[in-house]
Amino acid sequence: MSKVLIELSVNGVKRELAVKPAWSLVRVLRDELGLLGTHQGCGTGECGACTVLLNGRAVNSCLVLAPDAAGSEITTVEGLARDGKLHPVQKAFIERGAIQCGFCTPGMIITAVEFLGRVPRPTEAQAKEAISGNLCRCTGYIKIIEAMMEAHRHA
Repeated sequence: MSKVLIELSVNGVKRELAVKPAWSLVRVLRDELGLLGTHQGCGTGECGACTVLLNGRAVNSCLVLAPDAAGSEITTVEGLARDGKLHPVQKAFIERGAIQCGFCTPGMIITAVEFLGRVPRPTEAQAKEAISGNLCRCTGYIKIIEAMMEAHRHA
């Protein structure tokens, strides 16, 4: 299978890559660009571990074919910090202890960033609904919800 040339902006940096048409975006981010914060979980869009922002919208990157993302702006968990300072959501996750094994954390944070951009001070029910597509087997979600509800304090 031959490769196609695509251009992406990943974490604010323009990248030109030769990719196979069947490669997923998560594969390209991890294997071609070395951005290991985006985790490969289920590969079927069920767990949310691979969530990234695609043109500002949270998506499961395992379900996006890399050629379909051509011309897009991609933000991974590595791209959230600015000028050496963590994103307010990252700070809230640390402060609230919303991290256990860390496998789901990048996807949770990306999902929370997108959601909190629309709803900066959510109710508990809104926060729970927002992360309903992200699975965590360690935390029980309590600290994650708390972090989402308090992230505005770090802005």
